[in-house]
Amino acid sequence: MRILLIGHGRMGKLVESLAPAHGCEVAGIVTTRSEPGVIARGIYEPVDVAVDFSHGASVRDHLAQLAARHINVVIGTTGWQTDEARCKAIAAQANIGVIAAANFSIGMHIFRAVVERAAGLFGARGDAGAWIHESHHSGKKDAPSGTALMLRAAMEKGGFTRAIDVSSTRAGTIPGTHTVGFDGTAEVVTLTHEVRDRSVFAHGALEAAKWLKGRRGWFTIQDMTEGH
Repeated sequence: MRILLIGHGRMGKLVESLAPAHGCEVAGIVTTRSEPGVIARGIYEPVDVAVDFSHGASVRDHLAQLAARHINVVIGTTGWQTDEARCKAIAAQANIGVIAAANFSIGMHIFRAVVERAAGLFGARGDAGAWIHESHHSGKKDAPSGTALMLRAAMEKGGFTRAIDVSSTRAGTIPGTHTVGFDGTAEVVTLTHEVRDRSVFAHGALEAAKWLKGRRGWFTIQDMTEGH
C-alpha cells in the first residue's frame, strides 16, 4: 500500500521508518518546505492513503487538497478541532474516508474505556472529585493534550457531571503520560497510561491507514478497534 506522509517531525520520521514492516511504501513526503499546493497537483500519485502528522493549523488545507484528489487520510496531529465541522464537510462532499484520533495507541483506547466506566461509578458518589494530569516533551505545543481532552469527554460521557480539573507538564523528552484521579473523602484512586516508546503511535497510525483503505466516511479509532 502506498502512503503519502504529511509532516516529517518526530512522528513523521517514525511512520517513514516503520512503514515497510506494515507492508506500506512511502510514496512521498510533504513538509513545510514543500511547494504550496503540491498535494493538489498529484505529484506523488498513485497514493492509497495519506497520513498527516503535521500541524493543527494546516490540517484543513491538507484535507481539502487530498479531497480534491479523492485520497483517504489518517489525521494524527492535534490542535485542529476548532476546524472539525468544516473538515467533516470537506470529507463528506468528496466522499473520502478519514480516521482522526488524538492518540493512535491501541492501549490508550482500552484505557479510555476503563476510565469511562470508572467515571460512571465515581460519578454516582457525591463525595468524589476528579482530575486529569498529562505530561509530554517540551516540544509539544498544545496543552492540555488532545488525549487529555478525549479522556475528559469519556469521563463526562460515562456519567461524571462535576468539574474535572485538567493540568499539563511540558518537560524534557517525555513521550506521554496520562493520569486520571478520583479523590474521595478518605481514599484516592488513580489510573495511569504511560508511553515508553513513541513508536506505538506510528504503529497505530499505519494500522489505521491499512484499515481505512477503500472505506468512505468519517471514523474514530474506536471504529477501527471495535470492528465497526
